[in-house]
Amino acid sequence: MEHKLNGKVALVTGAGRGIGAAIALKLAGLGATTIVSGRTLARLQHTAGQIRSAGGQAEAIACDVADWKSVAALAERVQKTFGRLDILVNNAGIGTFGGPLHTMPTDKWDAMFNTNLRGVFYMIRAFATMMISGGGGDIVNISSLAGKNPVPNAAAYSATKWGLNGLTYSVAEELREHKIRVAVVCPGSTHTEFGAHEGKSPDKMLIAEDVAHAVETLVTLRPQAFISEVMLRPTQKP
Repeated sequence: MEHKLNGKVALVTGAGRGIGAAIALKLAGLGATTIVSGRTLARLQHTAGQIRSAGGQAEAIACDVADWKSVAALAERVQKTFGRLDILVNNAGIGTFGGPLHTMPTDKWDAMFNTNLRGVFYMIRAFATMMISGGGGDIVNISSLAGKNPVPNAAAYSATKWGLNGLTYSVAEELREHKIRVAVVCPGSTHTEFGAHEGKSPDKMLIAEDVAHAVETLVTLRPQAFISEVMLRPTQKP
């Protein structure tokens, strides 16, 4: 256990597995009391159990970021239980891949935008005021290099990530006067259950812990410094 984040309260969405779980474990390992959130409570409890086994503090709270009432209830519980939030990591995301945009079912489009973009708005809407009241903090949005580069057969997913990047840049300017740093992390191909990785070599891909390390760098900077964007790539193309 390190202690760079002692006394801090962190919340990670999509924390039941993959990148979200790795980020939650990292923040807890740095001393933050870490709230792990997502739609499947059993997975969240597993992540929270790993944190506690390593000597950290964690609480699992189910929430669907695409549902405003669910997000508002999460914020109310955090306020009542912890009284503050210092670090918010918006990691929850879904993706549909494998075909051109003109063949995509409309409900798949709606689901991706509701989670990947609307969900981040809901979380910021629910927690920014709490963070302002607490004197500042960090918001980290997990995007993708698909939000920087054209990706055939993933146009809708890519659009959500381009949108998330634009949202991040603007909200960063809105909140920096309140001592809240808003940053975006754009990973390339990462070896998790998420995404289309057919034909790629797992040993050349990023792993979830690489993304967690990037988040650690962002949230442990001295208060006078601010990294606004991280583009994280595999050393070799997978």
